[in-house]
Parts: sequence; structure tokens; C-alpha cells
Amino acid sequence: MIGLADAAQMQHLMLVPVLLPLLVAALMMLLGEERHRIKMALNVGACAALLAVSCLLLLRAAHDGAPHSVGVYLPGNWQAPFGIVLALDRLSALMLVLTSLVALAAALFACARWHRVGVHFHVLFQLQLMGLAGAFLTADLFNLFVFFEVTLAASYGLLLHGSGRARVLSGLHYVAINLAASSLFLIGVSMLYGITGTLNMADLAQHVPALGASDRGLLHAAAGILATAFLIKAAVWPLNFWLVPAYSAATAPVAALFALMTKLGVYSILRLWTLLFGGEAGASAQFGSLWLIGAGLLTMAFGAIGMMGSQRLGHLAGYAALLSSGTVLAAAGFGQNLLTAAMLYYLPASTLAISALFLLGDVLDRWRSPVDGADPYEPAEEAAPFLNARLEPTRGFNLDDQEQALVGRPIPAATAFVGLSFLLCTLMLSGLPPLPGFVGKFAMLSALFSPLGLAASAGSQPGLTGWAFALVLLTSGFLALTALVRAGMAHFWTAQGRGPLRVGLAEGVPIGLLLLACVLLAAAAGPALHYAQASANALHAPRGYVQSILGAEPVPSVAAGATPGEAGKARP
Repeated sequence: MIGLADAAQMQHLMLVPVLLPLLVAALMMLLGEERHRIKMALNVGACAALLAVSCLLLLRAAHDGAPHSVGVYLPGNWQAPFGIVLALDRLSALMLVLTSLVALAAALFACARWHRVGVHFHVLFQLQLMGLAGAFLTADLFNLFVFFEVTLAASYGLLLHGSGRARVLSGLHYVAINLAASSLFLIGVSMLYGITGTLNMADLAQHVPALGASDRGLLHAAAGILATAFLIKAAVWPLNFWLVPAYSAATAPVAALFALMTKLGVYSILRLWTLLFGGEAGASAQFGSLWLIGAGLLTMAFGAIGMMGSQRLGHLAGYAALLSSGTVLAAAGFGQNLLTAAMLYYLPASTLAISALFLLGDVLDRWRSPVDGADPYEPAEEAAPFLNARLEPTRGFNLDDQEQALVGRPIPAATAFVGLSFLLCTLMLSGLPPLPGFVGKFAMLSALFSPLGLAASAGSQPGLTGWAFALVLLTSGFLALTALVRAGMAHFWTAQGRGPLRVGLAEGVPIGLLLLACVLLAAAAGPALHYAQASANALHAPRGYVQSILGAEPVPSVAAGATPGEAGKARP
């Protein structure tokens, strides 16, 4: 069992995902733009440190014997709901690990060449990580808005990184739609504060069931406006026209990091909907569930059809992000414990595969269409020597030149690596065995038709919405498979007049890292599903989350007479 002193240390560790990117970004601002090596090392090192800290926090959140399943930190030492609160539970820890893993892969991939095509790339990268981490940890709606704006401000610069007409045009659309979403966010938050008198999420969960009938309609209107802002950020149809042009125009490492942005909107909806409109919300219980399911199904259909109509890998990855976002939202809308657990297993797996596909798309596009006859694989001059290493094509003899019956040609190592990586992405995004995409979809269908699932509350059948979800889930997987196989044939089997494919380690390592995480997630499906089930249990029974936040006491000052040991014991 984690001791109280160790628990207090882990509480302070919760600040690291927010403070570390902020401090690293401030340090890099002091360095000139010519210090590429130092900035690159700081960015990659900070992402690696963030991944290590996030893993420690996940282990802390998953510790069954811990006295409190929710870690609470009061930065201003004011008791909730009057002060800022950071809260760590299983869901937020999972999102932190996912964010840091994708960020590390994107930062490594940028070292090959992309970090040099604009200014302040590493600074903006770290600021976006700060905003993402803060949004996943905060337990206050206003601070959620602040961290959202930090994330968006950094994303504006990252999207325009590298300039170009396409990035500017898509960037204008991206900025405009997100400014509109931020305005809706503020309106919804203001209405909620006017109704309940609080913006603390745990305190809101206590106020909602006690509201009178005269205020409930206004509450639902405020929740609808706030949900619209989150649905725009989650790229739900028909509010997702901006995503594919923006993500496909962005540089590859930025697009890979942006795969997390839609999941931030999904996380916000999942967190607030289970807190405010769960089974304990009285007359407002399950408010908006049908809207979430319907929007998710339409987004899934739109994403699958978009993949069928796409030729470029960047567009394929963008529509795959829409398909993933719609799947997660539709599954969450059922408000069913087992289905939510399966969805939480599917969420990180699909995000990792989409990020890897964005990175693969950059490698394959440069192989297919080299620019101006230059070597598109030349890594950055400032990169470390190990980053300059390449997976060179295998030098072998051609049996076509020999008078033998056996005809063949050795496959270059780089081509084999990229082809295998593309195959893994195809299996993941289409939901074929044995990778987590299949496990997650199978678990969702099992929960859908389980006697303990939706069928228990709707007779012997899961209902029309359940059958619709199953049909769209299977059909979208088939369409995604068809689109990705067609793209693979175009890039690998019908190639004519191209030179050998070369992949630097700065490009191969991050792709391999993301796909290795997918393979490990499949190999450890049992423990991962157990963790997801525990996360779903906590989401659908939020009383522990509420009590942990509202019951957290400020730490007594050592100067006021408390010893450091007593100060550590004063916090849950």
C-alpha cells in the first residue's frame, strides 16, 4: 500500500505535466532560433520525461490499494469549490500517457527536417502539451476554458508552421471555427454559473439534482450550448468540415499531435456528461444521450465514406480521425458501463494508429512525389548522428538476370518496414485481428449484446440504437479496410519509376514506437481492459470523484506550526 508520505509526493507530481512544458518553453524562448540542436534536445527530452511522469501517475491511479482513487491537488491551497483544483483519476492518467507518447513520437519525427521549416516550433509544441495536460487534469470549468485556449493558441502557430498557401487557407478556417467554439464555451459556462453559482465540476454534480423544475430547462440549454462547443472540437458531423483540410495541410508531426485534439473534445464531453447527467442527476439523468449517439453514428458514416473517397494518405488519416471520434462518442452516449469500458480501450489504440498513419503518409508521399528533384530524405544537418542513420535499401542481386526458373527480387529493408507499418495501421483502423482495433470493437459489440449490458434494460434485444451502432461499426470497418487496401496497392504495388525508399531513424523510430504501443496494448489486453473497466466504473459512479475533490483540505503551513509530516498527512 502506498504510504501517506508517498501519496503526498505523488500529489505534487501531478503538477509536473503542466509545469514541465511551461518551463521548457520559457527556457527555449531565451535561446536564439539558430540553436536548433539545443531546442531539439530539450523538446525530445521534455517529452520523454513527461512520458515517464505520466506512467508513474497512471500506476498511482491504477493502484487498487491506494486510500484514494482520485488524487487531488490544490495549487492555491484554497479548499474546493473556492479555489483551483487539479484532479487525477484513471481516465485523466490514461489521457496523459496517451498525450505524452504521441508527443514523443511527433517530436522525434520532427527532428528529421520539419522543425527547421519555421520559427518557434519547439516552443509552440511544448505549450500545446501544457494546455492538453492541464485540460485533462483540471476539475474546474473556467480553468478548462483557459487550458483549451492555451492549446488552441499554440495549435494556430503549429498549423501554420512551414507556411504555404494550403496551410494558410485551412488555418483561417481552423481559427474561425475554433473562435466560434470558444465563444459558445464562454456562453455555456456563464449560463451554468448563473444557474448553479459554481464552476467546480464536483460542486456542479451536487447542484444539478437539486435544481428546481423552473431552472432545469435553462440548465439543459446551457449544457446544449457547452456541448456544441465540445462537439466542434471533437469534429462531430456536420461541424467537422474544417478538420480534414487542416490536418492534411499541417506538417506530419503536427498532424500526428493534432490527432489528440479531437480526443480532448471527447474527453470533455465524457467527463462532464457522466458527472452532470449520469444516473444520479435526478430529472436530468441521461440528458442528451440520443443526441450523442445520433451525432456519433453520423460522424462514423461520414468518416467511412470520406475514407472511401480519399486518395491522399493525409486525407485518409483525417477521415480516420473522424471515424474514431464518432465511434467513441456514439459508444459513450449509451451510458452503459461495459460499453464505456470497451470504448476506453479502443480510444488510445485508434489514436496511436491515426498518428502513425499521419507520419507514414509523409514518408510515402515524399517517396511518391519528390520535390524539385532534390533528395527528400535528407535529414536535418543539426540532427544528432544517430538520427542521420538510415534504413538503407538492401543490396542484392536480381535473379531476373540469371537463366534460372526462380525469379525474384529482394525487398529493401526500408520498404519492408514501411509496408509492415502500413499493414498494422490498416489492421488497427479497420478493426481486424489480432490488434487492439479488433479487441476494442469486439468488446463493444459484446457489451452491446451482453445480458448484463443494454439488453438487460431493453428486454431481450439491445434496441434500435444498439442495432444501428453495431451495423455502422461493422460497415465503417469494412469501408476503412477497402480504402486503406486500395491506398496500399497504389503506394506499394503499382509504383513505377521511383528510386529506393529511404527512412531515417528519426522517422522510423517514432512510427515503430507508436505501432509497438498498439501491439503491446493487444498483448496486454487483459490488464488493459481491467483498467478500462475500473475507469468506466468510476465514471458512471462519480460519487467518489465528487467526495475526493470537495473533501480535500488545504495543507497547513509549516510556519504556522505544522510539521512537514503533518502537512503531508493533511491532504487526502
